[in-house]
Amino acid sequence: MGRTLSPPESLEEIGSGPGGSQVGAFFDLDGTLVDGFTATAHAGHRIRQRQAAAGEILGIVEASVRYRIGRMPFERLLVRAAGYLRGESLLELDELGEYLFQNRIAQRVYPHMREVVRRHQDRGHTVVLSSSALTIHAEPVARHLGIDHVLCNHFVTDGEGRLTGGIVEPIIWGARKAIAVQTFCRAEQIDMAHCYFYADGDEDGALMRLVGHPRPVNPRPGLASAATDHGWPVLTVPRPGSRRRDRRLRPGA
Repeated sequence: MGRTLSPPESLEEIGSGPGGSQVGAFFDLDGTLVDGFTATAHAGHRIRQRQAAAGEILGIVEASVRYRIGRMPFERLLVRAAGYLRGESLLELDELGEYLFQNRIAQRVYPHMREVVRRHQDRGHTVVLSSSALTIHAEPVARHLGIDHVLCNHFVTDGEGRLTGGIVEPIIWGARKAIAVQTFCRAEQIDMAHCYFYADGDEDGALMRLVGHPRPVNPRPGLASAATDHGWPVLTVPRPGSRRRDRRLRPGA
């Protein structure tokens, strides 16, 4: 694994670096800002409300397993999940996403990453949530953290605002996330050499290699290996509610 960057050091480097909107701070969502996967809250809700048929549950489980062992591309996994929601109202799903955030996700936001986001905002940086998640999962977290810019995946809807079962292409994931961030930076006149990127998965290695300040957060094995190879400093943060949380993370400490 790369050099360990302590939580206090991660805040100090932001404060000592340049300020202004030409500096970008990009954050992955699942496993980086939030402990675990935000989509599981929606899946659990459908099961509890008996909205998910047995075939849907088995299909999602099978697709998830095949994705984890490398036998299904992420794009197909996302489209399969969207297919189960065909015909639902996007407005109602947005409202459900906010409800699930308040009741299931808010307590899973990493306390230190909340401080990292705030420190970038205090420096006047352009803060962006850049995730492969869907809008109903990503946007409530962004609103909660005061993040104005969100690059994520969107459902395809019909003229009545109902889901068709498709995802707007190109689907943001891996190298396509890197392209989406590059396009955003050109439009906003942000210098990639001054950008920070926080993420936990090896699929984000493409974007890590493009920014001046790659910051793996609690990296999974693939990204941890890349951090060692490239000398990227690794930020390890305690999980929400952890008794091991460093007292120095408390405001004013």
